[in-house]
Amino acid sequence: MLAICCRPIAVRVVKFVEICRPLRQFGGVIFLRYCLLLLAAAVLAGCGQTPPPAPARPKSQENLLPKQAQPKLPTMKIFFGTFHDNRFHPLESLDAELALSAREEMTGMMFRTNIQETDAMLFVLSEPQRAAFWMKNCPESISAAYIMPDGVIAEIHHLEQNDTNSVIAASDNILFVLETKEGWFTRHHIAPGTVIRTEKGPLAETFQRRP
Repeated sequence: MLAICCRPIAVRVVKFVEICRPLRQFGGVIFLRYCLLLLAAAVLAGCGQTPPPAPARPKSQENLLPKQAQPKLPTMKIFFGTFHDNRFHPLESLDAELALSAREEMTGMMFRTNIQETDAMLFVLSEPQRAAFWMKNCPESISAAYIMPDGVIAEIHHLEQNDTNSVIAASDNILFVLETKEGWFTRHHIAPGTVIRTEKGPLAETFQRRP
């Protein structure tokens, strides 16, 4: 019974295989070629190559900000005065720290406490612009003079401690900024229109060759 039942099945299988052989061979060739192409592509992609490194995460602005006060910077004596009869008449003077590099400018007076009447910092900007200074990480309020290229004070502003809102100049021709103890300009009768020079001469000439 088992032999009789299996034979017709065997015959049908053989016939089906014989009928489908050309199709099977054709499909097999295509499939084989497809596999070979995939294998070759995988080998070429993997041999002698390393996966590209993951792109670096951009540093946030917070990470770029200074984390502590900078050491006292080199100083230069500056004079406040007026011109009469083509002569400069000094009224006041300060020894101002010079913030010349981008990092020194960014740090400024951040984290400094106990600012004295004689403390000052002069910022020399890269080009005339509408200066904008803020007070993030500055625990003491200060005063700031925005100065034009000819050394004339254009504006004097109060900068509130820890205020992250920029104090923007009204003029777009500011090349220097001088920070002092809060209220210094008022106490020493220094107002817009006052000229600032250094011990070496006009501001523009003193710093025209800075790196």
